This record gives sequence, structure tokens and C-alpha cells, in this order.
Amino acid sequence: MQPLRERSAVRPRAGWMVMGERGRPSALEVCGFLAVFVALFPSASLQCKILKCNSEFWASTSNSGPEEEYCKAVRAYNSCVRRTARTCRGDLTYHSAQHGIEDLMSQHNCSKEGPTSATRIPPPPPPPPAVVTDSQELFNGPDACHYERSLPRDTPPPNYIHCGFFGDPHLRTFGDDFQTCKVEGAWPLIHNKYLSVQVTNSPVVPGSLATATSKLTIIFKNFQECVDQKMYHAETDELPAAFADGSKNGGDRHGANTLRVVEKAPGQHVEIQARYIGTTIVVRQVGRYLTFAVRMPEDIVNSVEEGDDQDLYLCLHGCPANQRIDFGNFRVRAAAEAHGGAGGSRSSFSYQSAKAKCKERLPVEDLYFQSCVFDLLSSGDINFTIAAYYAFEDVKMLHSHSNRYHIFEKPLSSSAARGGRDLLPCLFLSLLAALLWTESRAFHL
Repeated sequence: MQPLRERSAVRPRAGWMVMGERGRPSALEVCGFLAVFVALFPSASLQCKILKCNSEFWASTSNSGPEEEYCKAVRAYNSCVRRTARTCRGDLTYHSAQHGIEDLMSQHNCSKEGPTSATRIPPPPPPPPAVVTDSQELFNGPDACHYERSLPRDTPPPNYIHCGFFGDPHLRTFGDDFQTCKVEGAWPLIHNKYLSVQVTNSPVVPGSLATATSKLTIIFKNFQECVDQKMYHAETDELPAAFADGSKNGGDRHGANTLRVVEKAPGQHVEIQARYIGTTIVVRQVGRYLTFAVRMPEDIVNSVEEGDDQDLYLCLHGCPANQRIDFGNFRVRAAAEAHGGAGGSRSSFSYQSAKAKCKERLPVEDLYFQSCVFDLLSSGDINFTIAAYYAFEDVKMLHSHSNRYHIFEKPLSSSAARGGRDLLPCLFLSLLAALLWTESRAFHL
């Protein structure tokens, strides 16, 4: 058996490494040799993590230094390689490293026992920023970038109001009016000093008056030192988890994190939190169409730009009269046609089967339930049942007053109608009495 010194002298000629001054091998040659094995056996090398040991040794020996420091680096290298033994036993790079370490220790008279150097490797990257949950407030920006903190002291708590737009479509205004509309094409939902929201509605069934939202655009305007202008755009089968420029917050300003896009369910549910204006927006895709819901302080809703005519903003004033669908008449007609044996609509649902299907998710027969029935009869698309359900779930999350979650139809009652009919004879008698009194005075004169 060859003495250790002789064996170590032979290995360099076999291509392991080239000796430098004072017999020290070049760390570059060590890395080059290991790189050959990585190229030949990439999967095994990556699996056993031997490259990590190699890179640490390279970093610790990149500059020349005392022999004692070099031996510390070799012992650290040896310890690192030994820790990979369990996963690297069948790896040629691992076995080559073992033999190389033996040679290095022999050439430099390094003992196996002793201190190891602290390897000079780059520090680990900083941890990702903490994710703020809905129940947390992680805020270190100026008070102007946090709506409630920006309010003057001793002011009453802000009144948060809600608007929702879903289905065929159905609109719940900030004033809690509930309407069913045509509004085909592009229509503005909200427009004020801070943001604008526009929807584009497409026909659900060719030839039908019913439409549903296929596109949604939200523009958040520049605001003080808080946020840059940002646009969020969604359309059918494209519900992004970021603004149009790829960012997920309000930009580079100090209060940028008071505007965030949060993906709740990929491709199905996105929440936009705009804390600098106390606003939360929920956008969903259900089936082929989008739904919209917002919670906003009343004073932000009413922050009208000077000279701006808000008559067409649906969340504020509702749909124009010529764009509204008579919800009650449609339902009565559908029920009558169903009793007469006709389907009552273009869909595969009868009036009774539509009611039964909607009852599964919406047990209270309020206007959300009625909108579900309307949508099934108009389109036959079962996804509108889910849209109505989530619209009501969003109300429960966003509306400030639980006693207003449900909205019920307000038809003209029979007693009111009867009262109107009874008023006509009274008016006639009063007019007759006035005429007789006038004639009587004229006669006496």
C-alpha cells in the first residue's frame, strides 16, 4: 500500500486538481472538477445537495490566508460533505469530494479534529413580508393613508354603505333599492373623487332582454402620499390577482399597502382593500359572468367632483327608468304561463322547479331569492343560483346593518289601492259641493 504522501502526489496527474504555490490546490480547479460531475449526473447532484458544500468551500478559500485558516475551511468542508452522506452515497461527486478532502488535509498537514471556519457565504434573503389577514391592521404609514385615523377627533363613526351588482343583472344601490335592469353595454357604477367603476354587460341569451356582466374596470386615482393611480380590469375567464401593471399594492409611496389586491380563490374570488378610503371591493366570477360588491363610507360615496352629473351612476341613483325590467310582472306572467302548461321562458326550468332550485341556497323568499328565480327562467343557467347566493353572502360581509340584509318586494297593497279608489268619490263630492256653494253666493248677490 502506498504511503499517504505518495498517493496524494499521484492524484493530481489523474486530473483531480492542480497544485498551486506551497502545494495548495486551486479552489477553482476543485469547483471545475465537481462541475464536470454535475454536468454528467445533474439529477443526483441536485438531489444530494453536494453543490452547497462546494460553494461554501469556494467562498471560504477565495482569498489566500494563513495555513491554519485554510485547515479550518477544509474541516468545515469535510463536515458539510459528511452531513450529505445519507442522500449522496451513490453520487460520484460525493465520493470524489471525500477523496479530495483527504488529499487536502494530507497536503496541508491538517488534523481532522479542530475548529472550523465560519464560511463566508451570502446572507440568506430576508423573509417575505408578513401577510395581513382581514382581522389584522399592519399599518405604519401616515394617518392620511388610513381612512378612520384621518377623521377628526370626536367625530361619530363613519356610516358604511353597500352596493352590489350581479346576475342578469340585479342592482342593490347604496340606498338599499333593489332593481333588475337591462343596461346592455358599458355603464358606470361608481364615480367620485377617489375611484371609478365601470361594467360591461352582454346578452345572456340572444334576443333576450336579460344581460350579465362580462367585463369590469376599476380605477383608483392618485391620492396624496398614499397610492399611485392603479387600474384593475377583469373579464370572463380572466380574474387577475393583481392590478393591470402587475403590482398588488398602491405603488412606491409610503402608504402603498393601504391599497391591496388579495386573491381569495384563484380565478373565482378577488378582494381589493382600499383602507385609505375605507373601502372594500369583492369581485367574483360565477359561471361565465362577474359579480361586484362594495362597502364604502357614505362621505366617500358622496364626494362628487365639482360640475359632475351623477345621474347615470347606477350604485348611487339606480338604473334609468327606461332600462328597468318590471320584476313583479315578469314573475306573475311566468307563474301564469306555468299554470297554463307552458314553460314560461326560454329556459328548461318551470316556475315551480326554478323556485325549488333557488330554495336550496336561499331559503328566505326575499328579492335575492326572487332574482334567482328570474335568472333561471331567463337563461336556464344554474350558475346564476350560485351568483345570487354569493351576492347575499357578500351583503352579510359588507353591509353595516344586519336588519337590512334581506330586501323584500314592496307592491302596492290591496288596501292602498282600495284607498285610492275610495278617494275618487270624495273628490267628486267635494268638487260638487264647491260648485253649489259658488252658485248659492251668486244667487244671493
